Amino acid sequence: MSPTSLVDAGKRTVRMECEAVAKLEARIDDSFEKACELILSVQGRVIVTGMGKSGHIGRKIAATLASTGTPAFFVHPGEASHGDLGMITPTDVVIAISNSGKSAEVLTLLPLFKRMDIPLISMTGNPESPLATAADAHLDISVETEACPLDLAPTSSTTVTLVMGDALAVALLEARGFSAEDFAFSHPGGALGRKLLLKVENIMHKGDEIPVVLTTTPVTQALVVMTEKGLGITTVADTEGALCGVFTDGDLRRHVDLGTNLSTAVMSQVMTPKPQTVSPNMLAAEALHLMETRKITAVIVSDEHQKLVGILHLHDILRAGVI
Repeated sequence: MSPTSLVDAGKRTVRMECEAVAKLEARIDDSFEKACELILSVQGRVIVTGMGKSGHIGRKIAATLASTGTPAFFVHPGEASHGDLGMITPTDVVIAISNSGKSAEVLTLLPLFKRMDIPLISMTGNPESPLATAADAHLDISVETEACPLDLAPTSSTTVTLVMGDALAVALLEARGFSAEDFAFSHPGGALGRKLLLKVENIMHKGDEIPVVLTTTPVTQALVVMTEKGLGITTVADTEGALCGVFTDGDLRRHVDLGTNLSTAVMSQVMTPKPQTVSPNMLAAEALHLMETRKITAVIVSDEHQKLVGILHLHDILRAGVI
């Protein structure tokens, strides 16, 4: 094949699959609504099953459902007949996928599902097939032709099946009122999880890591403390331990520009009073937004009694992967 022919084949495949998916929208109808209602009505989980390529797509559908608020997992129909059926309970609902609607391994399980009185949702390309007619709700995933030029390899049909599964997942997500925070709890290792779950107290500097000097401390001595702690900032407190202000690298540069005699000055003369503070329970992502808005690289963390409990630096947020 020439390079042009290869490109044409690729474009034709994309076009055919797009057309197949576009026709799917008209089939989001009463049957789709019934399937959603069946899933929402059960107390158990969604069991997805299917053979071959339908099984591969089924695994993805189960994973998408599980991550969007609908507990689900995939059961291989062949393994189900050899013991894995014990994973399914009468409180569950089954989604069985078969393009032909005649997969023997899936059909073998139907009497068992009926005996357990488990609701059955089918996804097939043939509404008159044994699987479709046995189901409590049938979702039509038929395509006029596969993108494969031999009309044999599952291509358009698997794409349509996957999109139907996504449609189910999103409809159920909205029906359950599933939020971004709920999503984060099921994805604690992902970027969204870090943004929505990580709090200031989880990454702030505390205890001996907090640089503290008195209002009467000479600037030269405070610079030593700042250097030791390595945060580019020090808190300034009175003799009672109450927070009075902060002194940062930026403050140092400003006073150098102003010609302040830093060799004789004390912290009360050069500090920034009433510094920006955040709560330890604030989300790290919120603290980041505040720091970006105020154009600061560190922020003081105080509790409900305005007591100093920590310092959060921009580098802490970067290391935590919140950005």
